[in-house]
Amino acid sequence: QVQLVESGGGLVQAGGSLRLSCAASGRTLSNYAMGWFRQAPGKEREFVATINWSGSITDYADFVAGRFTISRDNAKNTLYLQMNSLKPEDTAVYLCACAARLGLKYRVPSDYNYWGQGTQVTVSS
Repeated sequence: QVQLVESGGGLVQAGGSLRLSCAASGRTLSNYAMGWFRQAPGKEREFVATINWSGSITDYADFVAGRFTISRDNAKNTLYLQMNSLKPEDTAVYLCACAARLGLKYRVPSDYNYWGQGTQVTVSS
């Protein structure tokens, strides 16, 4: 079993930056692909970014457009999401997830086995 806890969310003005962290416990993350999703009120959970087990391969949603960077530190069992040039439409709960299965694209929630509770990101205009 893997427990994931996100942190780093908050209120920021448009154009600002935040760095989200996702700390894992219960099992080492170094064997798993990881991802970030977000969910705004009344909307479906939306893919943001994913990273492979070693950190050598990343994939982003089109709306990220070079503004976000996903990374991981396997020694610290921690996943990160650096978010720059934030926009009001980025407002959502951001959740990290861990995928126990191999060979998937990791762009949909059903590809992931473990989820954190999320951290709120609010971007004011």
